[in-house]
Amino acid sequence: MSILLVRYLRWHFGDQTRKILRGWRNFLAFGIYFFSITLLLKTLFSPWKRISWSAGRGFDLGERFLVLFSNLFSRFCGAIARIPVILMGIFFELLVLVFGAGLFLVWFALPFLLIFCFILGLILSF
Repeated sequence: MSILLVRYLRWHFGDQTRKILRGWRNFLAFGIYFFSITLLLKTLFSPWKRISWSAGRGFDLGERFLVLFSNLFSRFCGAIARIPVILMGIFFELLVLVFGAGLFLVWFALPFLLIFCFILGLILSF
């Protein structure tokens, strides 16, 4: 009986705990790669769909301002398109952190809950 208990405790608090942590880490990595959070942060102010303008030869102040503001507008559109995806990715990561921590706490409480329910069943049966 004691060997079975030791094997169960080693499995519950050792092997399965490592597997739960590995799965939790995989979900966190999935969110970062799925939403491309690091890439979107690196290219936050890149032009939208690589659309950019360049001024022709010669010096025309009006054309230079037009090119400048057009490129700024393209970068602004790129940031506006990327920010919601980054925020959704961060929200997903927070959800995975909260639910993963909850699952982890429940996993550690299960043996104690089992003992409590067993004792409660014995008490209620009398």
